[in-house]
Amino acid sequence: MNSISQTLHTLSYVALPLIFAMVFHEYAHGWVANHYGDSTARLDGRLTLDPRAHIDPFGTILLPLLCLVFSPGFFIGYARPVPINPWNLRNPRRDMALVAAAGPGMNLLLAIISAIALSVIITIDPSAAESVRGASAQKDLSGMILVPLVWMCWFSVQINLVLMVFNLIPIPPLDGGRILVSLLPPRQAETLSRLEPYGMMIIFLLVMVDPQVHLFGSLMGPLINTLTTTIISTFAS
Repeated sequence: MNSISQTLHTLSYVALPLIFAMVFHEYAHGWVANHYGDSTARLDGRLTLDPRAHIDPFGTILLPLLCLVFSPGFFIGYARPVPINPWNLRNPRRDMALVAAAGPGMNLLLAIISAIALSVIITIDPSAAESVRGASAQKDLSGMILVPLVWMCWFSVQINLVLMVFNLIPIPPLDGGRILVSLLPPRQAETLSRLEPYGMMIIFLLVMVDPQVHLFGSLMGPLINTLTTTIISTFAS
């Protein structure tokens, strides 16, 4: 019962930052694509911050929930990818790299904004930060409003950095793979792009075997921890 209560408690603080992170990630892809000549996302109604346009029932809701329940130390999730037609871009190879980089770039920006918001809240009420360190929340106005905001900002920093690093894995259709395809010479780029239909299957297989091989834990974990510490110490101290 305690584990279920803890999961629900965590979910209450994670849900909103996770949805914001995914929606803004996809919006950034669509905005940059539209800026460089591809209006596909805009014409499809995806150039919006309305979460309903971006939510994928499995990837945005069920998958993160399953990760919280069965693998609390690691989670993944995704929104519906915005449609992009590279041939509408003014300079397809260059612009596609910029479109792909826009999503992780937005997540980095959101992580920094969340850290700044965390700093502002702690400045208003330093005691609100004690809840993150394990202290019991106060039952006053601060405990009811500022403490939940502290937790959401804290999780927002971590969630956005996880999504940024995860999406930069150089396997298409992840953003890192598409950036690499845009940067490689044509022959190598074509070879890598052939992985795209199988890319998500490869990623899911890597996630499934990670408890045995510790690929994500040993590579992504230290990087995310370093980035989190750097951003918090720079913008929220």
